[in-house]
Amino acid sequence: MTGLPTRRSGMPVRLVLADDHVVVRQALSLLLASAGFQVVGEAANGQEAVVLVRERRPDVAVLDVVMPLLNGLDAAREIHHASPRTSVILLTSRHDEQLMLEAVRAGIRGCVEKTHEAKELIQAVRDVAAGGVYLSAALSRCMVEAYRTQAARPPDPLSPREHQVLQLIAEGQRTRDIAHVLGVSVKTAESHRANIRRKLGIRQTEGLVRYALQSGEVQVGEPRSPSRASGNPLSDIPRGPDCRTRREA
Repeated sequence: MTGLPTRRSGMPVRLVLADDHVVVRQALSLLLASAGFQVVGEAANGQEAVVLVRERRPDVAVLDVVMPLLNGLDAAREIHHASPRTSVILLTSRHDEQLMLEAVRAGIRGCVEKTHEAKELIQAVRDVAAGGVYLSAALSRCMVEAYRTQAARPPDPLSPREHQVLQLIAEGQRTRDIAHVLGVSVKTAESHRANIRRKLGIRQTEGLVRYALQSGEVQVGEPRSPSRASGNPLSDIPRGPDCRTRREA
């Protein structure tokens, strides 16, 4: 990862937050504002996050991995093109080798586990705003393991755009809705659907939804409630295994 230009001293770090849970998003906003950061926008999905970043050019965007319309990874790719000077931090509950590889390829500068202390997110924002990189210890181990086993892993059959389309299909979006979300023609959206079916060897929509769920593309229909007893705004999802591959059964 190449370093980014550091900010002028004395200026508050400007942030955009994106999480589809209002309570979690508001808690994060209060947390980061109390740490001296300036929250300049909040988004409920990845598409809104990209629009906000394009308009407001923040120093850092903090994105949940699992969001409707565009997930955190796909939103990060769009943000990288829309505002190259904006660093992206992912909030995740997954210890996932494939996720770590895709995060690096998407140009993400930091990953923070939702189950960890809130102070980790504050430190991550400080580090990436200064041009650095932040990974928690467990995610660093996943990163090392991901690169160690990369050669043995079969290549991803789908392009980044096709992953976006697959997520939207799994969320129940019709072809015309997918075209609207992605800003493409209906014919192009249908072509993406056909390519996905061909590459995966899956003809029915139900099969595509099942594939998306099993591969970790989306978490359709799974309730995700905000943090309760712990008081930690990052811990709204229970801790998973220490490190697992994306398509592990």
